[in-house]
Amino acid sequence: MQYEKYGSLSISGGSLEFEFVSEGPKGNIPKIVQFMETNDPLVYNLAFGNLLPDGSVDDHIKNNNKDRNKILATVAAIIYEFTARCPGKLVFFTGSTPERTRLYRMALTINLEELKKDFEVYGIDATKGALTEPFMKGKEYSGFLIKRKFN
Repeated sequence: MQYEKYGSLSISGGSLEFEFVSEGPKGNIPKIVQFMETNDPLVYNLAFGNLLPDGSVDDHIKNNNKDRNKILATVAAIIYEFTARCPGKLVFFTGSTPERTRLYRMALTINLEELKKDFEVYGIDATKGALTEPFMKGKEYSGFLIKRKFN
């Protein structure tokens, strides 16, 4: 993705946790992206939110720090890094609210052609029993699954 992103990432937890800091009018806000293994050892759940002082994650807060696109580009870069370090793993993600799921769908739609060069992108339709299908523009999904292509 050709968007500005945060450059200084802290990587820990065996490449399963990535931290960065959102910078904007609301100040410096620590962010964290975590990859958690699911019941299927090939699929990891992506969790993202504010890193709280006690080490927990708040994935519902709205910061309005005027850096949404930079944050989304940083998360995309983190997915690239995770899938490079863990080839063959799939990443599942959804929003913590319907609005955030819609935001992710819009970001995927806008960048789909570029993403498809490096990833297989799928949408998950919960209305059809969690049917997974190739991502289609204009269709609502309850979640997303991506897999890095390796030549």
